[in-house]
Amino acid sequence: MEYPSNVYPWMEVQRAHGAKLVMVDEVTDAAGRRQVPAEKILEAASEPRTRLVSLSHVEYASGQRHDLERIGKFCREKKILFCVDGIQTLGVWPVDVKAMNIDYLSADGHKWLLGPEGAGIFYCRKELIERTRPLMIGWMNVIDAQNYGTYDYSLKPDAGRFECGTLNIPGLLGLKASLDLLMECGIDNVGRRIQQLTELLIHGLVKKGYKIVSPRGPGQQSGIVSFTSPTHAHEQIWKSLRKDHKTEIAVREGRLRVSPHFYNTEQQIERLIEHLPSH
Repeated sequence: MEYPSNVYPWMEVQRAHGAKLVMVDEVTDAAGRRQVPAEKILEAASEPRTRLVSLSHVEYASGQRHDLERIGKFCREKKILFCVDGIQTLGVWPVDVKAMNIDYLSADGHKWLLGPEGAGIFYCRKELIERTRPLMIGWMNVIDAQNYGTYDYSLKPDAGRFECGTLNIPGLLGLKASLDLLMECGIDNVGRRIQQLTELLIHGLVKKGYKIVSPRGPGQQSGIVSFTSPTHAHEQIWKSLRKDHKTEIAVREGRLRVSPHFYNTEQQIERLIEHLPSH
């Protein structure tokens, strides 16, 4: 149930370089919650030829938050590279790349970071800088980029080697403003606020007869709440909320999905629940 951005690149690695892509299936537990257990990820990664594990910190369709410290510790001990898609986490929960033993982390800024599209982040562990070649080379990757008449094909010794061309300055300034706002609020405060809103949402959904799909155990919850209706068509619910009540939710992988951020209010959550059809 990974987002395509974290699937197709590895399919291309398989096509171009003969690597084998192994995907771990989502399962449904006794309570009807859908998740990819850490045990199954580690079991798949225990194959001796494993070179890299890649997953989203939070799954876009189910809202499951993975235990990155456990998975990252396993990968570091086994000398397996650990690559994380952080787009559904950054701006909601603290992420410590060192404590989680993350080698690579990437995220666009337009989701929970509240920035404009087309401006994001990429982290590479310092020890892997020299080992990791950029996919694209342009005028900015090299050490003396602004000495245009001297061609010195020596890549920058830091993460600047991954920036190949002119930067999206307006987008980056917008992303900086959103990061400043989130850091001023405090990510811990943002996370607590979102947990309050999602718990209020889940209480109302269960009361109206909806089935919660997102795992909500300790360390699993996120800002995403996925749920299903036993009787009503999901597409119709989505269209009705948008057209009749100017309320936006999403339909993902056969599930309804609500993703409130810290600026949403209890009244908005209650109004959403009120407008959902009962069972």
